[in-house]
Amino acid sequence: MQDFTFHTPVAVGDAAKLLGSCEDPKLIAGGMTLLPTLKQRLAEPTDLVDLGAIPDIKGICRDGDDIVIGAMTCHADVAASTLLLETIPGLAGLAGQIGDPAVRHRGTIGGSIANADPAADYPAAVLGFGATVVTNQRKIAGEDFFVGLFETALEPGEIITTVRFPIPVWSNYQKLRNPASGYAVVGVLVVQTKDGVRVAVTGAGGSAFRVSEMEEALSKDFSAKSLEGIKVDADGLNADMHASAAYRAHVIGVLAKRAVLSRA
Repeated sequence: MQDFTFHTPVAVGDAAKLLGSCEDPKLIAGGMTLLPTLKQRLAEPTDLVDLGAIPDIKGICRDGDDIVIGAMTCHADVAASTLLLETIPGLAGLAGQIGDPAVRHRGTIGGSIANADPAADYPAAVLGFGATVVTNQRKIAGEDFFVGLFETALEPGEIITTVRFPIPVWSNYQKLRNPASGYAVVGVLVVQTKDGVRVAVTGAGGSAFRVSEMEEALSKDFSAKSLEGIKVDADGLNADMHASAAYRAHVIGVLAKRAVLSRA
């Protein structure tokens, strides 16, 4: 790991100024991905800008029909939030399945979303709940946020401050977990809203995606039976030592049915 200058700003504006003035800066939230990357010399920034001392981007609150989660809120706090357990228990349950206790007490929702790991859990939540990612510059619809493998719509100097989740009618997240890393081999989130059903998948492709055929079927008849015969195309899905593309395609259907059946 090479030498770098470590900054601890206490306001988002100060952090943004550092990003604009330093030679090659990197933001650090929980550090779950960045620190191993630095140790392996896969990144060699001149400056690290730590967001941990900024109080305005932590915490969970309700704003009308939305739950607003600060970017520096750790996974464990999301999982244990009384407010979330009362309003969006499916999101709290998703957060409780991330990694292990050490990761959940250090990793943050903003860091996870910004990293856009294709096997992370929160991308499914952003798509499935129709969330809005709020930065120091603008609001980005969840549908527009993830643009590819480890790629997001964030521009240089842009910092995630909060994520807004509309409160749904019901939701449930099911996950086939990698036993070593805790990442999703496949994760499926089913969300019922007043306007219909959303089905979001993570772990199976280069980025999270929705399954429109399942959404249409469940919007007409919210039952596991309505999913019978629906097959996800394996073309373009991930294939690795943990699972083939065909297996991941099959598991999407299995987990979607489990999510629906959990409501009974």
